[in-house]
Amino acid sequence: MSIGDIPLFSMIKERMHWLSARQEVLSQNVANADTPGYAARDLKEQDFGSFLNREGGLGMLQPVRTDPKHLGAGGSAASGDIKSEKRPDSETSPTGNSVVLEEQMIKSAQTQMDYEMATGLYSKSLGLIRTAIGSRS
Repeated sequence: MSIGDIPLFSMIKERMHWLSARQEVLSQNVANADTPGYAARDLKEQDFGSFLNREGGLGMLQPVRTDPKHLGAGGSAASGDIKSEKRPDSETSPTGNSVVLEEQMIKSAQTQMDYEMATGLYSKSLGLIRTAIGSRS
């Protein structure tokens, strides 16, 4: 079994891919901040439930009600491909441009922090696996 076959690592890898794509969309927004008629774009947020219910992914991790007092399990559809969509910021200029640089910078910083968190989780998870198999490297 390779590391990529472990569900946790595939989830982290997909999250990192989504964050990279979002950073690219945000940078395009900043680059077009002065383009007349340009509408700010963003990616649809990922849904954690879709990771758990995905065919061939983590479908094996379905919650089971072991006690009648437990809450029932709800599911949602898989998120599919990453696609950007128009999401105008809070204001639009007289030229029709809806990019607010301050909002784009906040989104970019949050995306960077999320990416760093994902890489830290990936690194810590690898460390746990190394510890479990007795590797000291």
